[in-house]
Amino acid sequence: MGLLSSHTEVAKAAEAMLRRRYAWADTDDADVLVALGGDGFMLQTLHAMLDAGTPKPVFGMNRGTVGFLMNEWRLDRLSERIAGAKAIRVAPLQMTATTDTGEVRRHAAINEVSLLRETRQTAKIEILVNGRVALPELACDGVLVATPAGSTAYNLSARGPILPLAAKMLALTPISPFRPRRWSGAILPDDTAVCFRILEAENRPVSAVADQVEVRDVVNVEVSLDRERSLTLLFDPEHALDERIAMEQFAT
Repeated sequence: MGLLSSHTEVAKAAEAMLRRRYAWADTDDADVLVALGGDGFMLQTLHAMLDAGTPKPVFGMNRGTVGFLMNEWRLDRLSERIAGAKAIRVAPLQMTATTDTGEVRRHAAINEVSLLRETRQTAKIEILVNGRVALPELACDGVLVATPAGSTAYNLSARGPILPLAAKMLALTPISPFRPRRWSGAILPDDTAVCFRILEAENRPVSAVADQVEVRDVVNVEVSLDRERSLTLLFDPEHALDERIAMEQFAT
């Protein structure tokens, strides 16, 4: 086991207790990683593995706030918990964003890729699905594509649908749509390629955000699922991510 923690005092205190209790390998040599922090730190850990090309199973324990991607913090029986954990595999989105200067930026997103207006004016965005124009013009604060794992995050706050992990679907969700006002988005097969073209980009600039990475002043953004780089999260069987996502449909 390898151990990682965020820089908060709570996470560092938990790390100190775990290091006294268990034997740890260097993170590069470990077969499984234990991550202490919140959902943001879990995403940071997963992205670091994607960037390095060395994905390993991760067992997270919540030392943050919401901790939707984390297990409950407990000091005892960690090895037994990991041995009996339920493995959940998730595939990230690949975002290819082209800026107004012609620069091409590629980033992965585990939760969602979101496009957001940069100024007081609404964004105007053309949406293509598998190369065909599906919506000629969406006037909005923004629009996002979410994975099932991310469907209960920003997507849900934007009134997008909750997607079970086994659904093999993506959520395409507008953020405060102005025209067409009643368009609530779409649920698409996860092999769909979505392209966003920014209309009037000079006067209505838009940024694209892949989880925690922002690219400003984009003119074209392509989003598709990256099946070549799957990630494995480990959960206590009674606390598994797929069941928690499903139960979010009944949250009040």
